[in-house]
Amino acid sequence: MNYIGSKHKLSDFILSSVIAVCGTDLTQKTICDLFAGTGSVGRNFKSRVYKVIANDLEYYSYVLNRNYIGNNKDIDEKNLLAMLREFPEKEGFIFDNYGAAGKAGRQYFTAENAKKIDGYRQAIETSKIKKIIDDHQYYFLLASLLESADKVANTASVYGAYLKHIKKSAAKPLEMHPAIFETSERSHEVYQEDSNTLIKRIEGDILYLDPPYNARQYGANYHLLNTIAKYDTFVPQGKTGLRPYEKSVYCSKIKVEEAFETLIKEAQFKYIFLSYNNEGLMSATRVKDIMQRYGKYDLMTTDYQRFKADKTENRTHKATSTIEYLHILEK
Repeated sequence: MNYIGSKHKLSDFILSSVIAVCGTDLTQKTICDLFAGTGSVGRNFKSRVYKVIANDLEYYSYVLNRNYIGNNKDIDEKNLLAMLREFPEKEGFIFDNYGAAGKAGRQYFTAENAKKIDGYRQAIETSKIKKIIDDHQYYFLLASLLESADKVANTASVYGAYLKHIKKSAAKPLEMHPAIFETSERSHEVYQEDSNTLIKRIEGDILYLDPPYNARQYGANYHLLNTIAKYDTFVPQGKTGLRPYEKSVYCSKIKVEEAFETLIKEAQFKYIFLSYNNEGLMSATRVKDIMQRYGKYDLMTTDYQRFKADKTENRTHKATSTIEYLHILEK
């Protein structure tokens, strides 16, 4: 998934840094990914630790992590996807409000792909209601739909806007690909809560933090993934069809420092790792000042290529890099 702030490219750096601080044997450790996003960090640690706790405020993120982290037993993905394909396409909520031929005129998807999304989404819900599938299969199918729909979205990057013309990748027919997860002998935990609320009820060994670092609200940038995942009734607002969303204090320059210090203070974890970059609302100096009040502070850095919009749309983007800070605290 083309995702702002994804730590997929930094997974080796994060893993090696955690091992350097916490030791090579993590098998008895509990790690919490408190701002999990697409779950790339939790997935990387799932087979290496005793337990993963994954959390994110956004429902689409909960769906992805409920599948990738929460699912542990084998699923017959081939037959499940074959079952979905037996259901007819529909002209439903996505077609009407986000399809190129819909009454709203928002071309996030071609007419054909919008009908496929509606058909698949209704089939998943019907199968759950009729108890044809269980919760584990439900979230596997939802995650598969989100990942597959994202591949044919007619956007430059996020869902804050759609393109005026259908791009080549968006014109391709939607194909349902399985959201394959790693099996595990242990149970893991997945939440959809405000991080500063959840932190009061959980504990463990390693806390990984990857909060929003600028003013971009994920609820706005990925609203359509939430709409597909929830498939609820609301009136889409404005040109982009925005849905109501909860704003994160970590996107507010006024509120972020207080929220961050409260989080660090209340965290019942021995080791805390914070991913942040040199363009964040909090400076590296301020982060250090806050964290070192609560224990031994250290810092690791690495350069990586920044997130940029879809190059196929003939936009001029320089391959610039940014510095990723990994702030480390031993409480």
